[in-house]
Amino acid sequence: MKTLLVTSLLLLSATVASAQLDTVSYPTERQAIRAMLHGPGGPERVSCPNDIVAVGAKGDISYSVQQWKGVQTKEKLVFKSVKPVPGTEIIRIYSGMSAVVNWLADVQLNVDGRDITLKVRRSEVFIKKETGWCRVAGQGTEVDEKLHPISH
Repeated sequence: MKTLLVTSLLLLSATVASAQLDTVSYPTERQAIRAMLHGPGGPERVSCPNDIVAVGAKGDISYSVQQWKGVQTKEKLVFKSVKPVPGTEIIRIYSGMSAVVNWLADVQLNVDGRDITLKVRRSEVFIKKETGWCRVAGQGTEVDEKLHPISH
């Protein structure tokens, strides 16, 4: 019984320790990625032009910025603004060369002539190239604030 209790406590403490996210290492890289998220410009500025997997709202996949923009045109979708909700970014850097970023966005868009405002939880993958950081994957999920209120 004593062995079982000690083993359980050790497993629990190991699980708690491994669940901690490193959100402080690589401060320069974090600052560069955060500046990209909060800076002006569209997907061309932050995405690798021909090296991206972008998943759209209907589950469609684009493999380049040009293809992603083509889907938007076809669907009559125009992003008016995508603004990160301050303090919601979780930036994890791996070996200073890749990053996984999760963040909450206030999104204003127009779909086929209708203005829409919503919150979107984004997950994105960035890599560092000689020219700087660029996004190679991204997907967003609409947050239904009526079902799941967001607290800051």
